[in-house]
Amino acid sequence: MGRGLRTTGRRAYDGRSIRGGGISLARAVWKQEVLWTEAPIADIGFAAEQHFHLVLDISANRELRDGHTKPGQFVQVRIGDSKPAFLAIASPPRLAATGSLEFLLKSVEGTTAGLLCSLQKGDKVELSQVMGNGFGVEQVSPAEDFPTILLFATGSGISPIHSLLEAGFDARKRRDVRLYYGARNLDRMAYQDKFKDWEASGVEVVPVLSQPHNNWTGEQGYVQAAFAKTKGIIQAAQVGAFLCGHKEMAQDVTALLLADGVPKEQILLNF
Repeated sequence: MGRGLRTTGRRAYDGRSIRGGGISLARAVWKQEVLWTEAPIADIGFAAEQHFHLVLDISANRELRDGHTKPGQFVQVRIGDSKPAFLAIASPPRLAATGSLEFLLKSVEGTTAGLLCSLQKGDKVELSQVMGNGFGVEQVSPAEDFPTILLFATGSGISPIHSLLEAGFDARKRRDVRLYYGARNLDRMAYQDKFKDWEASGVEVVPVLSQPHNNWTGEQGYVQAAFAKTKGIIQAAQVGAFLCGHKEMAQDVTALLLADGVPKEQILLNF
């Protein structure tokens, strides 16, 4: 199979929730011509309990190298005749230019993401062109006009948030930047090795565990509840929020932000 892009026609998303690799497209209608190309696995390894880190080599395809321009974009990936999985890109756009795309996968039996987690370095998969508009970072820029940035992620929904954090959005220039990151427990929380770097860049990381181990002393429960415990937002017009993860979390957090006066256009999703 050649490395050039090839068309297989149009695929329309029918409104049901599609989850995998940190993207939730509930209530959206996705209709775009899909162009499939082959790419080898450059690296794959354990990231957290039930989660794997996947790197695809896209160095032979200029369209893919140039296609990732904003955090929050995604691709479709398939193996043979498997149902395509929608995977949010976890790496920052600058990495695509060097020939790599990174993903965080949750291994679920019977899904394409689960099949991907069973592959090895050198195996080949098919992936689409880079899709989606990504996060509208420009809507909460410049930093001096939006000094407060709130980020919310659950499970593998951390993928596009990771892309955003690694790309950078002038966190040091902002007064208050917080990441509320939910998982069942620390064993299932990916990217813990990045927390110190994110904190150093000006981001306060707030892990929230729904079923923590006995020695956990941090936030317990759900992301939306942890956020609700904070004081009401001051100067809501200067707040930007980024959300990715469980539908209920996104709905609840959005309701809290709107109630505090944050304009809807400043509450940003990755689709």
